[in-house]
Amino acid sequence: MSKYRIVTDSASDMGEHLTEWGVASASLTLKFDGDDIIQKNDEVEPVAFYNRMREGASAKTSAVNPEAFIEVFEPILAEGDDILYIGFSSGLSTTCNSGRIAAEKLMEKYPERKIIVIDSLSASAGFGMLVYLAVKKKNEGATLEENAEYVTSLIPHMCHWFTVDDLVYLKRGGRISPTVAFVGGVLGIKPVLHMDNEGHLINKFKVRGRRASIKALADKLGELMTDKSQGPVFICHADCEGDAALLSSMIKETYGLDTDITVFTGPVIGAHSGPGTLALFFIGNER
Repeated sequence: MSKYRIVTDSASDMGEHLTEWGVASASLTLKFDGDDIIQKNDEVEPVAFYNRMREGASAKTSAVNPEAFIEVFEPILAEGDDILYIGFSSGLSTTCNSGRIAAEKLMEKYPERKIIVIDSLSASAGFGMLVYLAVKKKNEGATLEENAEYVTSLIPHMCHWFTVDDLVYLKRGGRISPTVAFVGGVLGIKPVLHMDNEGHLINKFKVRGRRASIKALADKLGELMTDKSQGPVFICHADCEGDAALLSSMIKETYGLDTDITVFTGPVIGAHSGPGTLALFFIGNER
């Protein structure tokens, strides 16, 4: 049985957990408007990033290119290991396709090695959870092919539910109109969104008030996670730790489930959703 490494990219928002798990990662990049400095997603301090956004700054993000993936993949192949790459949703980024292009190029140079590329159709800690579960499966002895099949089977059940605190960031991204953003801001309307089966962000419904939007996330877990033993539960937040703790306590009190991992929403994701974004991830009967 050949050895293999799990590889992902920084849009998984798993940060230092990846190092703990022995997972290699390629980094997306970003640049604030008016700056000349291009930074890697995992080099940016989240609190400072979100404070800058609160002050009115906006950032543009860039996918990982094939050359950057080659830099990550090739040393692994040269050591004699195969690769299972789990990537950022193709519905939101060209990153995963870049990984596929890099894999095809390297297979010509290393024909005896294997690279399996999986489009997670997921974002942030959603596909971070897929990476986490793949690591567990690998540690249980799953082969490269068995693990790829396992991860692929989880994708249609990978639930992403999230809310944003300020509609201005969705307006900037063209996801809502200026009128809707203005009226929603005046009335305290908070959208609840999720990621569909094609890996796109979809606005599902709206509630009034921040606490109601947080409760709506917990309610979705109760609705969709029919087998509460399936676990795990991940929470991701864009510099709103108190709200993340509130969501975690709601889930614990209502369903008896602990939150396994809470992380910051990375700058590449947060650049589009803004500070105050709060997201919940779990395995459900459907997305």
